Amino acid sequence: MSRLVVKVGGAVATASAARVLELVDAGHEVCVVHGAGPQITDEMERRGLPVEFVAGRRVTTAEGLQVVRECLARVNDALCEALGSRAVPLFGDEIGLLAEPAPGLGLVGDAVPSRPEAVVEALAAGWIPVVAPLAEGPLNVNADEAAAAIAIGIGADRILFATDVPGLLLEGCVVSRIETDEADRLLGAGELEGGIVPKLRAAVVAARLGVRAEIGETVVVEG
Repeated sequence: MSRLVVKVGGAVATASAARVLELVDAGHEVCVVHGAGPQITDEMERRGLPVEFVAGRRVTTAEGLQVVRECLARVNDALCEALGSRAVPLFGDEIGLLAEPAPGLGLVGDAVPSRPEAVVEALAAGWIPVVAPLAEGPLNVNADEAAAAIAIGIGADRILFATDVPGLLLEGCVVSRIETDEADRLLGAGELEGGIVPKLRAAVVAARLGVRAEIGETVVVEG
């Protein structure tokens, strides 16, 4: 039996439920971490709140954090419903997900490796922990970073980043395998943009600490 963390984005959360259940039914222990990016942006715009990103990260005020929590709760509810009775809804800030404050971004943190007992206990009982990415503080944390931090902390064998693209695309082709040093080079050179950036960055962190990382069809390996 292997232990997996599956990160699903807010845009594909419920659509990923079938894949998660396939992994569970195949005998794997699976922890799910989800985002809610599109929902958060839409709700903030609806309320007339500023939507601001710095280097791809959402600036979060106290009022914005409330919107983040509400949107994460809705996605968590929908994902747990799609997964069925084995799903256990969890919020990171309530179970010990840790983060260091990120300067200049408001109530935002950089997730650090964490081993929430609620996650470990749920996996041991054959359940599916479904984690919303808030950290103690509370702080808003990127869902990809949170997934990597939990994967490292609980000693996962693999982390899978479910996405609406087939994997890392370079020159129009999906890369089947990329070493961490090359991924660092691409990230540092600014050759990538959009949602692949935080996924690849989180995958590099996980891979360097012994967790096999997959973004769609792309495997990130320690070089």
